[in-house]
Amino acid sequence: MSNELIPLSQVANIIGGYAFKSGDFGATGFPVVKIANIEPPRVNLTDGERIPAGKVVGLDRFRLNDRDIVMAMTGATIGKVGRVRSSEPSYLNQRVAKLSAKAGHKFDDFVFALVTQAGFDAEVINHSNGSAQANISTDGIGRILVPDFPPEEQLQIGRVIGALDDKIELNRRMNETLEALAQSLFKSWFVDATQSALPKGWREVKLSECCENIFSGGTPSTQIPAYWNGELPWLSSGETRNKFILETEKTITQEGVANSSTRLAKAGSTVIASAGQGHTRGQTSFLTFDSYVNQSVVVLVANKAMSSDMFLFFDLERRYQEFRAISDSHSIRGSLTTKLLGGLTVILPPRDLISKFDEAVLPMTNRIISNLKESHTLDALRDALLPKLLSGELRVSFSVPSNPNQTS
Repeated sequence: MSNELIPLSQVANIIGGYAFKSGDFGATGFPVVKIANIEPPRVNLTDGERIPAGKVVGLDRFRLNDRDIVMAMTGATIGKVGRVRSSEPSYLNQRVAKLSAKAGHKFDDFVFALVTQAGFDAEVINHSNGSAQANISTDGIGRILVPDFPPEEQLQIGRVIGALDDKIELNRRMNETLEALAQSLFKSWFVDATQSALPKGWREVKLSECCENIFSGGTPSTQIPAYWNGELPWLSSGETRNKFILETEKTITQEGVANSSTRLAKAGSTVIASAGQGHTRGQTSFLTFDSYVNQSVVVLVANKAMSSDMFLFFDLERRYQEFRAISDSHSIRGSLTTKLLGGLTVILPPRDLISKFDEAVLPMTNRIISNLKESHTLDALRDALLPKLLSGELRVSFSVPSNPNQTS
Protein backbone atom coordinates (compact mmCIF):
# COMPACT_ATOMS: atom_id res chain seq x y z
CA MET A 1 0.00 0.00 0.00
CA SER A 2 1.10 3.57 -0.70
CA ASN A 3 1.16 5.95 2.27
CA GLU A 4 -0.03 8.72 -0.01
CA LEU A 5 -3.38 10.47 0.29
CA ILE A 6 -5.41 11.27 -2.77
CA PRO A 7 -8.59 13.30 -3.36
CA LEU A 8 -11.81 11.30 -3.05
CA SER A 9 -12.67 12.44 -6.57
CA GLN A 10 -9.97 10.09 -7.89
CA VAL A 11 -11.83 7.16 -6.38
CA ALA A 12 -15.50 8.18 -6.60
CA ASN A 13 -17.93 9.90 -8.91
CA ILE A 14 -19.92 12.51 -6.97
CA ILE A 15 -23.08 14.18 -8.25
CA GLY A 16 -25.62 16.47 -6.63
CA GLY A 17 -29.36 15.93 -6.70
CA TYR A 18 -32.13 17.46 -8.76
CA ALA A 19 -34.20 20.47 -7.69
CA PHE A 20 -37.67 18.95 -7.83
CA LYS A 21 -40.54 21.41 -7.50
CA SER A 22 -42.28 21.14 -4.14
CA GLY A 23 -45.66 21.31 -5.85
CA ASP A 24 -44.90 18.10 -7.76
CA PHE A 25 -44.52 15.96 -4.65
CA GLY A 26 -47.37 13.68 -3.72
CA ALA A 27 -48.36 10.43 -2.04
CA THR A 28 -47.69 8.23 -5.07
CA GLY A 29 -44.85 7.69 -7.50
CA PHE A 30 -41.14 7.20 -6.89
CA PRO A 31 -39.59 8.00 -3.49
CA VAL A 32 -37.40 11.11 -3.39
CA VAL A 33 -34.34 10.93 -1.17
CA LYS A 34 -33.98 14.10 0.89
CA ILE A 35 -31.58 14.81 3.74
CA ALA A 36 -34.25 13.78 6.26
CA ASN A 37 -34.41 10.33 4.68
CA ILE A 38 -30.75 9.63 5.51
CA GLU A 39 -30.70 7.63 8.73
CA PRO A 40 -27.12 6.32 8.93
CA PRO A 41 -26.15 3.75 7.88
CA ARG A 42 -29.21 3.47 5.64
CA VAL A 43 -31.76 5.52 3.74
CA ASN A 44 -35.33 5.30 5.04
CA LEU A 45 -37.84 5.51 2.20
CA THR A 46 -40.88 4.56 4.29
CA ASP A 47 -42.34 7.98 5.03
CA GLY A 48 -40.66 10.11 2.40
CA GLU A 49 -42.27 12.22 -0.31
CA ARG A 50 -42.83 10.84 -3.79
CA ILE A 51 -42.69 12.16 -7.31
CA PRO A 52 -44.97 11.02 -10.18
CA ALA A 53 -43.40 8.98 -12.96
CA GLY A 54 -44.16 11.75 -15.45
CA LYS A 55 -41.91 14.16 -13.54
CA VAL A 56 -38.76 12.03 -13.76
CA VAL A 57 -38.61 11.62 -17.53
CA GLY A 58 -35.06 12.38 -18.64
CA LEU A 59 -33.74 12.30 -15.07
CA ASP A 60 -32.04 8.90 -15.17
CA ARG A 61 -28.84 10.53 -13.92
CA PHE A 62 -30.52 11.12 -10.57
CA ARG A 63 -32.06 7.69 -10.24
CA LEU A 64 -31.00 5.69 -7.18
CA ASN A 65 -30.93 1.91 -6.92
CA ASP A 66 -30.28 -0.65 -4.22
CA ARG A 67 -26.92 -0.12 -2.41
CA ASP A 68 -26.33 3.37 -3.80
CA ILE A 69 -24.52 5.76 -1.42
CA VAL A 70 -25.84 9.24 -0.54
CA MET A 71 -24.56 12.09 1.62
CA ALA A 72 -26.14 15.22 3.15
CA MET A 73 -24.60 18.37 1.66
CA THR A 74 -26.08 21.02 3.95
CA GLY A 75 -27.49 21.75 7.39
CA ALA A 76 -26.81 20.51 10.90
CA THR A 77 -26.32 16.95 9.68
CA ILE A 78 -24.00 17.79 6.80
CA GLY A 79 -21.78 14.83 5.96
CA LYS A 80 -24.11 12.13 7.24
CA VAL A 81 -24.07 9.13 4.95
CA GLY A 82 -26.59 6.42 4.19
CA ARG A 83 -27.04 3.59 1.76
CA VAL A 84 -30.19 2.78 -0.19
CA ARG A 85 -31.46 -0.65 0.84
CA SER A 86 -34.47 -1.09 -1.40
CA SER A 87 -35.20 -2.68 -4.75
CA GLU A 88 -37.66 0.15 -5.46
CA PRO A 89 -36.04 2.90 -7.58
CA SER A 90 -35.85 6.35 -5.99
CA TYR A 91 -34.56 9.77 -7.03
CA LEU A 92 -31.91 12.10 -5.65
CA ASN A 93 -33.10 15.47 -4.34
CA GLN A 94 -31.07 18.68 -4.31
CA ARG A 95 -28.51 19.14 -1.51
CA VAL A 96 -27.99 15.37 -1.39
CA ALA A 97 -24.98 13.84 -3.14
CA LYS A 98 -24.65 10.42 -4.70
CA LEU A 99 -21.24 8.72 -4.53
CA SER A 100 -20.24 5.76 -6.67
CA ALA A 101 -16.92 4.07 -7.36
CA LYS A 102 -15.17 5.13 -10.56
CA ALA A 103 -13.87 1.58 -10.99
CA GLY A 104 -17.35 0.04 -10.99
CA HIS A 105 -20.04 -0.98 -8.53
CA LYS A 106 -18.01 -3.81 -7.03
CA PHE A 107 -15.82 -1.09 -5.49
CA ASP A 108 -18.78 0.74 -3.90
CA ASP A 109 -18.30 -1.05 -0.58
CA PHE A 110 -14.82 0.46 -0.39
CA VAL A 111 -16.17 3.94 -1.13
CA PHE A 112 -18.78 3.47 1.58
CA ALA A 113 -16.02 2.43 3.99
CA LEU A 114 -14.08 5.60 3.15
CA VAL A 115 -16.96 8.00 3.75
CA THR A 116 -18.14 6.30 6.94
CA GLN A 117 -14.76 6.21 8.67
CA ALA A 118 -14.47 8.16 11.92
CA GLY A 119 -13.66 11.80 11.24
CA PHE A 120 -14.84 11.94 7.64
CA ASP A 121 -17.88 14.03 8.60
CA ALA A 122 -15.52 16.52 10.27
CA GLU A 123 -13.58 16.74 6.99
CA VAL A 124 -16.85 17.49 5.20
CA ILE A 125 -17.41 20.41 7.56
CA ASN A 126 -13.83 21.60 7.08
CA HIS A 127 -14.38 21.70 3.32
CA SER A 128 -17.78 23.41 3.58
CA ASN A 129 -18.68 27.08 3.48
CA GLY A 130 -21.48 29.26 4.77
CA SER A 131 -21.81 31.09 8.06
CA ALA A 132 -25.42 30.55 9.16
CA GLN A 133 -25.60 27.07 7.65
CA ALA A 134 -22.82 24.81 6.45
CA ASN A 135 -22.89 23.82 2.78
CA ILE A 136 -20.55 21.72 0.71
CA SER A 137 -20.36 21.29 -3.05
CA THR A 138 -19.69 18.07 -4.89
CA ASP A 139 -16.25 19.48 -5.71
CA GLY A 140 -15.70 20.12 -2.00
CA ILE A 141 -16.54 16.51 -1.17
CA GLY A 142 -14.21 15.36 -3.92
CA ARG A 143 -11.29 17.35 -2.51
CA ILE A 144 -11.31 15.45 0.79
CA LEU A 145 -8.17 13.34 1.04
CA VAL A 146 -8.42 9.57 1.46
CA PRO A 147 -5.78 6.79 1.57
CA ASP A 148 -4.60 5.41 -1.73
CA PHE A 149 -4.88 1.64 -2.19
CA PRO A 150 -4.36 -0.58 -5.23
CA PRO A 151 -7.57 -2.05 -6.65
CA GLU A 152 -7.23 -5.51 -5.08
CA GLU A 153 -6.80 -4.04 -1.60
CA GLN A 154 -9.78 -1.75 -2.19
CA LEU A 155 -11.86 -4.80 -2.97
CA GLN A 156 -10.63 -6.70 0.08
CA ILE A 157 -11.33 -3.81 2.45
CA GLY A 158 -14.72 -3.30 0.85
CA ARG A 159 -15.60 -6.98 1.19
CA VAL A 160 -14.69 -7.11 4.88
CA ILE A 161 -16.61 -3.95 5.80
CA GLY A 162 -19.43 -4.77 3.38
CA ALA A 163 -19.95 -8.19 4.92
CA LEU A 164 -20.37 -6.62 8.37
CA ASP A 165 -22.71 -3.95 7.00
CA ASP A 166 -24.83 -6.52 5.20
CA LYS A 167 -25.21 -8.71 8.27
CA ILE A 168 -26.29 -5.69 10.32
CA GLU A 169 -28.80 -4.80 7.61
CA LEU A 170 -30.06 -8.39 7.48
CA ASN A 171 -30.66 -8.30 11.24
CA ARG A 172 -32.51 -5.01 10.89
CA ARG A 173 -34.80 -6.42 8.21
CA MET A 174 -35.41 -9.58 10.20
CA ASN A 175 -36.34 -7.51 13.24
CA GLU A 176 -38.64 -5.36 11.16
CA THR A 177 -40.44 -8.50 10.01
CA LEU A 178 -40.63 -9.97 13.52
CA GLU A 179 -41.98 -6.72 14.98
CA ALA A 180 -44.61 -6.50 12.25
CA LEU A 181 -45.63 -10.11 12.90
CA ALA A 182 -45.97 -9.55 16.65
CA GLN A 183 -47.95 -6.34 16.07
CA SER A 184 -50.20 -8.14 13.61
CA LEU A 185 -50.79 -10.90 16.14
CA PHE A 186 -51.74 -8.39 18.83
CA LYS A 187 -54.14 -6.65 16.45
CA SER A 188 -55.76 -9.91 15.38
CA TRP A 189 -56.22 -11.22 18.92
CA PHE A 190 -57.05 -8.08 20.85
CA VAL A 191 -58.11 -5.25 18.53
CA ASP A 192 -60.07 -6.87 15.72
CA ALA A 193 -61.84 -9.12 18.23
CA THR A 194 -63.49 -6.12 19.91
CA GLN A 195 -64.68 -4.19 16.85
CA SER A 196 -68.37 -5.06 17.39
CA ALA A 197 -68.67 -5.76 21.09
CA LEU A 198 -66.58 -6.99 23.97
CA PRO A 199 -66.39 -10.78 24.05
CA LYS A 200 -67.47 -12.53 27.23
CA GLY A 201 -64.92 -12.15 29.97
CA TRP A 202 -63.34 -9.02 28.45
CA ARG A 203 -63.58 -5.62 30.14
CA GLU A 204 -62.63 -1.97 29.89
CA VAL A 205 -60.26 -0.72 32.59
CA LYS A 206 -58.08 2.31 33.19
CA LEU A 207 -54.43 1.88 32.35
CA SER A 208 -53.59 2.62 35.97
CA GLU A 209 -55.64 -0.45 37.02
CA CYS A 210 -53.61 -2.90 34.95
CA CYS A 211 -50.29 -1.34 36.00
CA GLU A 212 -48.46 -2.05 39.19
CA ASN A 213 -46.83 1.38 38.92
CA ILE A 214 -46.62 4.42 36.65
CA PHE A 215 -43.87 6.95 37.33
CA SER A 216 -41.25 9.26 35.83
CA GLY A 217 -37.72 10.07 36.92
CA GLY A 218 -35.30 12.96 37.16
CA THR A 219 -31.89 14.30 36.21
CA PRO A 220 -28.85 14.69 38.47
CA SER A 221 -27.29 18.15 38.33
CA THR A 222 -25.16 18.48 35.21
CA GLN A 223 -23.02 21.00 37.11
CA ILE A 224 -21.63 18.31 39.40
CA PRO A 225 -19.21 15.95 37.59
CA ALA A 226 -19.32 13.44 40.45
CA TYR A 227 -22.89 12.58 39.47
CA TRP A 228 -22.01 11.49 35.94
CA ASN A 229 -20.10 8.82 33.97
CA GLY A 230 -20.62 6.17 36.59
CA GLU A 231 -21.69 2.56 36.24
CA LEU A 232 -25.46 3.09 36.40
CA PRO A 233 -27.40 3.47 33.11
CA TRP A 234 -29.58 6.59 32.80
CA LEU A 235 -32.28 6.84 30.11
CA SER A 236 -33.47 10.02 28.41
CA SER A 237 -36.57 10.49 26.25
CA GLY A 238 -34.70 10.66 22.94
CA GLU A 239 -33.56 7.07 23.35
CA THR A 240 -37.13 5.82 22.94
CA ARG A 241 -36.50 6.06 19.21
CA ASN A 242 -35.46 2.41 19.61
CA LYS A 243 -38.36 0.00 20.13
CA PHE A 244 -36.20 -2.29 22.23
CA ILE A 245 -33.64 -0.49 24.37
CA LEU A 246 -30.37 -2.34 25.02
CA GLU A 247 -28.22 0.42 26.48
CA THR A 248 -28.20 4.10 27.39
CA GLU A 249 -26.08 6.89 26.01
CA LYS A 250 -25.27 8.28 29.46
CA THR A 251 -24.47 6.84 32.87
CA ILE A 252 -24.66 8.23 36.39
CA THR A 253 -23.14 7.42 39.77
CA GLN A 254 -24.76 6.23 42.98
CA GLU A 255 -24.13 9.73 44.33
CA GLY A 256 -26.10 11.13 41.39
CA VAL A 257 -28.99 8.81 42.22
CA ALA A 258 -28.96 9.82 45.90
CA ASN A 259 -29.02 13.53 45.07
CA SER A 260 -31.70 13.61 42.39
CA SER A 261 -35.25 12.49 41.70
CA THR A 262 -34.26 9.86 39.15
CA ARG A 263 -35.90 6.48 39.66
CA LEU A 264 -35.05 2.93 38.69
CA ALA A 265 -37.03 1.20 35.94
CA LYS A 266 -36.76 -2.58 35.90
CA ALA A 267 -36.15 -4.74 32.85
CA GLY A 268 -39.47 -5.56 31.18
CA SER A 269 -40.94 -2.13 31.83
CA THR A 270 -42.59 -0.14 29.07
CA VAL A 271 -41.18 3.38 28.75
CA ILE A 272 -42.84 6.31 26.98
CA ALA A 273 -41.29 9.66 26.08
CA SER A 274 -43.48 12.23 27.80
CA ALA A 275 -41.73 15.18 26.16
CA GLY A 276 -39.15 15.88 23.50
CA GLN A 277 -38.67 17.62 20.19
CA GLY A 278 -39.97 16.48 16.84
CA HIS A 279 -41.46 12.99 16.86
CA THR A 280 -40.09 12.02 20.27
CA ARG A 281 -43.09 12.66 22.50
CA GLY A 282 -45.27 9.54 22.61
CA GLN A 283 -42.60 7.12 21.42
CA THR A 284 -42.88 3.81 23.27
CA SER A 285 -40.13 1.29 23.98
CA PHE A 286 -39.47 -1.95 25.82
CA LEU A 287 -36.66 -1.77 28.37
CA THR A 288 -34.45 -4.87 28.34
CA PHE A 289 -32.34 -4.02 31.40
CA ASP A 290 -32.58 -2.11 34.69
CA SER A 291 -32.02 1.62 34.19
CA TYR A 292 -32.58 4.93 35.92
CA VAL A 293 -34.74 7.38 33.94
CA ASN A 294 -35.12 11.11 33.57
CA GLN A 295 -38.16 13.32 34.08
CA SER A 296 -39.21 13.09 30.41
CA VAL A 297 -39.65 9.33 30.53
CA VAL A 298 -42.76 7.65 31.93
CA VAL A 299 -42.29 4.10 33.16
CA LEU A 300 -45.20 1.64 33.20
CA VAL A 301 -44.93 -1.63 35.09
CA ALA A 302 -47.55 -4.28 34.34
CA ASN A 303 -49.72 -5.71 37.12
CA LYS A 304 -48.91 -9.35 36.46
CA ALA A 305 -52.19 -10.55 37.99
CA MET A 306 -54.14 -8.71 35.28
CA SER A 307 -51.72 -8.13 32.41
CA SER A 308 -48.12 -8.82 31.32
CA ASP A 309 -45.06 -6.92 30.16
CA MET A 310 -45.54 -8.02 26.55
CA PHE A 311 -49.25 -7.29 26.43
CA LEU A 312 -48.74 -3.84 27.94
CA PHE A 313 -45.95 -2.94 25.54
CA PHE A 314 -47.69 -4.04 22.36
CA ASP A 315 -50.91 -2.33 23.41
CA LEU A 316 -49.20 0.99 24.12
CA GLU A 317 -46.64 1.12 21.32
CA ARG A 318 -49.42 1.14 18.69
CA ARG A 319 -51.08 4.21 20.27
CA TYR A 320 -48.56 6.87 19.28
CA GLN A 321 -51.07 9.16 17.55
CA GLU A 322 -53.43 8.87 20.50
CA PHE A 323 -50.64 9.91 22.87
CA ARG A 324 -49.81 12.92 20.70
CA ALA A 325 -53.45 13.99 20.58
CA ILE A 326 -54.18 13.77 24.29
CA SER A 327 -50.95 15.51 25.27
CA ASP A 328 -51.66 18.37 22.86
CA SER A 329 -55.23 18.80 24.10
CA HIS A 330 -54.65 18.43 27.86
CA SER A 331 -51.29 20.07 28.42
CA ILE A 332 -50.06 23.58 27.64
CA ARG A 333 -46.57 22.24 27.01
CA GLY A 334 -47.85 19.28 25.04
CA SER A 335 -46.44 16.75 27.47
CA LEU A 336 -47.71 13.37 28.59
CA THR A 337 -48.19 13.13 32.33
CA THR A 338 -48.51 10.02 34.45
CA LYS A 339 -52.07 11.10 35.24
CA LEU A 340 -53.01 11.42 31.57
CA LEU A 341 -51.57 8.02 30.75
CA GLY A 342 -53.09 6.36 33.78
CA GLY A 343 -56.54 7.55 32.74
CA LEU A 344 -56.42 5.92 29.31
CA THR A 345 -58.75 3.04 28.56
CA VAL A 346 -57.38 -0.46 28.05
CA ILE A 347 -59.45 -3.34 26.69
CA LEU A 348 -58.39 -6.19 28.93
CA PRO A 349 -58.93 -9.79 27.79
CA PRO A 350 -58.94 -12.78 30.18
CA ARG A 351 -55.55 -13.41 31.76
CA ASP A 352 -55.18 -16.88 30.21
CA LEU A 353 -55.44 -15.37 26.72
CA ILE A 354 -52.73 -12.85 27.60
CA SER A 355 -50.55 -15.78 28.70
CA LYS A 356 -51.07 -17.48 25.34
CA PHE A 357 -50.13 -14.25 23.58
CA ASP A 358 -46.94 -14.07 25.64
CA GLU A 359 -46.06 -17.63 24.65
CA ALA A 360 -46.51 -16.73 20.99
CA VAL A 361 -44.54 -13.48 20.93
CA LEU A 362 -41.79 -14.22 23.45
CA PRO A 363 -39.67 -16.19 20.94
CA MET A 364 -40.04 -13.27 18.50
CA THR A 365 -39.01 -10.61 20.99
CA ASN A 366 -36.12 -12.73 22.24
CA ARG A 367 -34.87 -13.07 18.67
CA ILE A 368 -35.26 -9.33 18.10
CA ILE A 369 -33.19 -8.59 21.20
CA SER A 370 -30.59 -11.20 20.20
CA ASN A 371 -30.29 -9.67 16.72
CA LEU A 372 -29.90 -6.19 18.19
CA LYS A 373 -27.13 -7.37 20.50
CA GLU A 374 -25.35 -9.10 17.61
CA SER A 375 -25.62 -5.99 15.44
CA HIS A 376 -24.24 -3.87 18.27
CA THR A 377 -21.23 -6.21 18.50
CA LEU A 378 -20.74 -6.18 14.72
CA ASP A 379 -20.96 -2.39 14.63
CA ALA A 380 -18.29 -2.13 17.33
CA LEU A 381 -16.12 -4.57 15.36
CA ARG A 382 -16.57 -2.45 12.24
CA ASP A 383 -15.55 0.69 14.13
CA ALA A 384 -12.44 -1.08 15.43
CA LEU A 385 -11.42 -2.67 12.11
CA LEU A 386 -12.01 0.18 9.68
CA PRO A 387 -9.33 2.64 10.91
CA LYS A 388 -6.78 -0.18 11.09
CA LEU A 389 -7.60 -1.28 7.54
CA LEU A 390 -7.47 2.25 6.13
CA SER A 391 -4.23 3.09 7.92
CA GLY A 392 -2.53 -0.06 6.69
CA GLU A 393 -1.98 -1.27 10.25
CA LEU A 394 -4.12 -4.30 9.43
CA ARG A 395 -3.84 -6.00 6.07
CA VAL A 396 -6.38 -8.40 4.64
CA SER A 397 -4.26 -11.43 3.86
CA PHE A 398 -7.01 -14.01 3.53
CA SER A 399 -9.56 -14.72 0.86
CA VAL A 400 -12.91 -13.08 1.52
CA PRO A 401 -15.86 -14.49 -0.46
CA SER A 402 -17.27 -12.04 -2.93
CA ASN A 403 -20.45 -10.30 -1.86
CA PRO A 404 -23.29 -11.79 -3.95
CA ASN A 405 -24.97 -8.37 -3.99
CA GLN A 406 -21.97 -6.74 -5.73
CA THR A 407 -21.96 -6.19 -9.44
CA SER A 408 -19.10 -5.14 -11.65
